[in-house]
Amino acid sequence: MKLAAAALTSPVALTLLVGAALTSERPPASASTVDATQLPPLARELLPDLECLRMRECPQMPLAWLLAQVQVESAWNSRAYSPAGAAGLLQMLPGTWMDVTGGRGWDAALGPPADHPVWRPLTHLRASIPWMCVNLRTVTAELRRTRKPTDPLDAMAVCHIAGCSRVTRSVTGIPRAGEAGCSRTCARVVTAYLAAIHRYVERYTRAAPATPPAARTAAFPGGPPGCRIADPTGTGGCVTAATAWMLARALTAFPTLPVTCWDRHAWNPTSDHPRGKACDFTFGRLGNFPNAGDTARGWSLAQWLRTNAAALRVSFVIWQGRIWSAKRAAAGWRAYTGGGVYDPSDPTGGHYDHVHVSVAL
Repeated sequence: MKLAAAALTSPVALTLLVGAALTSERPPASASTVDATQLPPLARELLPDLECLRMRECPQMPLAWLLAQVQVESAWNSRAYSPAGAAGLLQMLPGTWMDVTGGRGWDAALGPPADHPVWRPLTHLRASIPWMCVNLRTVTAELRRTRKPTDPLDAMAVCHIAGCSRVTRSVTGIPRAGEAGCSRTCARVVTAYLAAIHRYVERYTRAAPATPPAARTAAFPGGPPGCRIADPTGTGGCVTAATAWMLARALTAFPTLPVTCWDRHAWNPTSDHPRGKACDFTFGRLGNFPNAGDTARGWSLAQWLRTNAAALRVSFVIWQGRIWSAKRAAAGWRAYTGGGVYDPSDPTGGHYDHVHVSVAL
């Protein structure tokens, strides 16, 4: 299939996808990270259809991201039309529409006729979302092959606004002025487009629930560097002194939690687990979305780790599709994208079934 790119004159409107994994078990309402109260009326109306399409075509795309990208493309105006000839919710070009659907296109100067299926919201999404998912899989493979640092979702958005060649021919996957045939104007448009999507993702993502103030704990007193201490969780590996201290304090505050620390994590060479600097606390059954009680208990631990981050030398915590990091503490809990390694909509990849905590030492 030939994948035509949206024109640079496409309006800056965004939708973001964040949702459930393609598994036999759907996430409970408590696991959803989309705040429907923030969505435009048409987005709320189509939310069940969007979720079904996303789960079927590419569950690794968060629902919040999809919603955000549509917002940026068309502001959820199903009759949106750009001077470049792009039409509908996701601003499909006539050539792309014909390639994807096998149907008729339109004259870019005149636009589609009033009865053209590109104007019908659900028909449009059923055609455009699979096309976006092909782009997402293509750029994910490219980024892994070339080790470019760009998040696959950002790269997919670059494909949509400027063409996939801007991803493959640029150094990072996001073109700068002069790279991949991208002018200064092109680079500004791409940057603004991605920034707008991220703003709407944050708006459409439900904030972490409030929990009672977490108790303070004793600060790490220091110790020798490196992975020198036998892992207390019985993996046969090792942990650092800071990890051992954090683990002991956590299990004092939250006794009997199932936890593992050291692991080879061969699929993720940048993981903190093989360096003895991370632990995973399980809530419910691994591979499944937790019930409301386990979700609430997980938030209690996650918030406790955040409150005591300085004392325990915590660098970041991931739970329920959200991440908090000490380096971006002011931003609070942010949407977790998986970093191109994990599927953020999967119970385990999105850290719905376990709290991950990494320490800095």
